[in-house]
Amino acid sequence: MNRIIKIILTDILKNKIVLVYTIVLSLLSWSAFGLEDNSAKGLLTILNVILFTVPLVSILFTTIYLYNSSEFIELLLSQPIKRNKIWQSLFFGLSASMVLAFFIGAGIPLLINAPNAVGLMMILIGCLISVVFIALAFLCSILTRDKAKGIGFAILTWLYFALLFDGLVLFLLFQLSEYPIEKAMVAVTALSPIDLARIQILLHLDVSAMMGYTGAIFKDFFGTTVGLFASFGLLLLWVIIPFYLSLRKFIRKDL
Repeated sequence: MNRIIKIILTDILKNKIVLVYTIVLSLLSWSAFGLEDNSAKGLLTILNVILFTVPLVSILFTTIYLYNSSEFIELLLSQPIKRNKIWQSLFFGLSASMVLAFFIGAGIPLLINAPNAVGLMMILIGCLISVVFIALAFLCSILTRDKAKGIGFAILTWLYFALLFDGLVLFLLFQLSEYPIEKAMVAVTALSPIDLARIQILLHLDVSAMMGYTGAIFKDFFGTTVGLFASFGLLLLWVIIPFYLSLRKFIRKDL
């Protein structure tokens, strides 16, 4: 398993897309701190990168990589290696490479320019969001053999969590405004990893005006240490559940 992870990690780190992703993240991060007159504005710029660019690149790159590696996966399946070990090795290799790319591109500028709790929180959230969308990419890619459909599922998944989810929540809030649904909205917010990441960072930045209606409600209920740990636990579930579902599908799938 360690040898497979090493092969995958070496292969991905040589990939031009990952190198470009790292360079672009680095340019955006350094320029965000260089062009703004205080670090708080730079942090907000990097927050948008973490919430939109990082998930998109993670889910698209992972989905395409898995489809392009189908022959390599079939070769591994012909060896006396358990299927769950193969799938876990692919996941750990892809996760390690994308987290490393994020850390080099955005983590180092954050450590240098914002060496405080907010900067560390953003690095941790960025790594978690990367792994969450890698797990979702594994699920998208195992649902169909068709590469175009798999990439389509991946893009739709990103669109839903990045753009459509808040719109749907706001629609529900306005439609049910006459009812006491605040507690229910807290549960609904947990259905989006991007919303959870946004709220965690903005709670530390104390920029409640940018949190949106769902974020404001979440702050009222979970603006405490317990609430932050709860949201971290939910983000971990967003990693575990999609990957577990994809693993079950991979073990039973006739390749």
